[in-house]
Order: sequence, then C-alpha cells, then structure tokens
Amino acid sequence: MMDPTGSPRTSNGSSLSPPRSYLIFMRIMSKRRTWVCLFVAVYAILLASSWNFLTSVLSWYKLQYTSSPSPSRLPAVYASVVLGAVFGAMSMVAAAAVAVPAVMVIWISVVVLLAFFGKSRRVLVVEARKITREVFGFVFKVLLKEGNAVAAVCAVLGYFILIRKDFDSI
Repeated sequence: MMDPTGSPRTSNGSSLSPPRSYLIFMRIMSKRRTWVCLFVAVYAILLASSWNFLTSVLSWYKLQYTSSPSPSRLPAVYASVVLGAVFGAMSMVAAAAVAVPAVMVIWISVVVLLAFFGKSRRVLVVEARKITREVFGFVFKVLLKEGNAVAAVCAVLGYFILIRKDFDSI
C-alpha cells in the first residue's frame, strides 16, 4: 500500500522511514568530533564527581601526618595508592567511552566481510558471537592494562609528591 507522498506504508499505516529525530541523532553521532567531546565530557564528569573523594583522602593524609609525633610513611603509601586507583579507574572509564564506537565499527566490518564470503546465516551468527567475545575480551584486557599503568604512575608520582611536601614542611 502507498501513501499520497509515494512512500510505502505498513499494514498499520506508519511509514517505513525512521523519524527525523533519529536521523539527526545518527548524523551527530557519526562525527569524530562528537566522540572526542564525549570522551572529554566523560572524563570531566568523572573528575568532578571524584574531586570530593580525592580531597577527603588528602585531608585524611594531612591529619595522619600532623597528628603523629613521629611521622610514618605508611599514610603516604595508602594515600598515593588510593589516588592512583581513582585516576586509573577514571582513565579506564573515559577510554571505554572512546573504545565503544571503534569496537562497533570493527565488529560490523568483520560481520559484513563474512557475509560477503557467502557464509550462511546460521554460520554467520555463530561466527559473529565468537568475534564479539574475542573483540570485547581484547578491548577489556587493553583497558585493564592501560588503567593499571595510569594507576601505577599516579601512585608513584603521588607518593613522591606527598613525601617531598612533607620534607619541605619540616
């Protein structure tokens, strides 16, 4: 059945073309600038939401350092590990926001290539599931390694900054 504009209609009378808002949304999300802005926005939101936690850790460290008669380095280790863990987790979440569209493009490309090679639908579904598992496993491992590297660097730098600040105040 055709409507007066010439586009096909389904049996319930709705048009087959997607709504205009969906098309605008897809056009916006297909831009690289959008994903860069999304990465920056996610990282900024994470940083802003964890700011109170970071300041509470630093104030706890300051209280521990000033209240003890013989200052120990153990609070500096604890504070630097917590700060490193927070920054590592934040970097993993922000990197995941960028990795999702890249993974989707890779997955779609591989599935389309498999379809071009004449795989049947059943085989294509099985292969797509295997590929999905492999790709997300690989991305998770990379995100975990990068998050751990950021956490380690932040922990070491935080420790030396806290110790240096303590020696400067003596």
